[in-house]
Amino acid sequence: MTQQVQPEFGRPHDPRAGAFQGVRIARRNEVAEDYVELIAELIHVHGEARPVDIATRIGVTAPTVAKTLDRLARDGLITREKYRSVFLTQEGRTLAEECRNRHAIVLRFLLRLGLDAETAERDAEGIEHHVSDRTLALFAAFADAG
Repeated sequence: MTQQVQPEFGRPHDPRAGAFQGVRIARRNEVAEDYVELIAELIHVHGEARPVDIATRIGVTAPTVAKTLDRLARDGLITREKYRSVFLTQEGRTLAEECRNRHAIVLRFLLRLGLDAETAERDAEGIEHHVSDRTLALFAAFADAG
């Protein structure tokens, strides 16, 4: 593999750096995506999303949920008041829908490959956050063929 020199630093530039950067960004966004997807589901099923329910479903402590909800509010994805339910903003609803769609495509793809439902569901939960739009389109085409 040929390395290019970064002129400003005089060091070799690894061509994979962009891919590594993409993975770091996806990991940072993964938590937000999981939360908004769950909040949308809780609102749909129960009419509200309470922090205690979020903590139980995600398997984290109440303080962890509170900290994450603070970040989601700062990012404009949710609205909430202390000791109240959590609601998605329009941006949060849009992100939740995108996540749900990506998850469904990855899940259909894995099931079409012959993976059992339990493993496919678990794997889809991770893959959905890291798959590119181009790869996702190929997954959808394969899953829907036949």
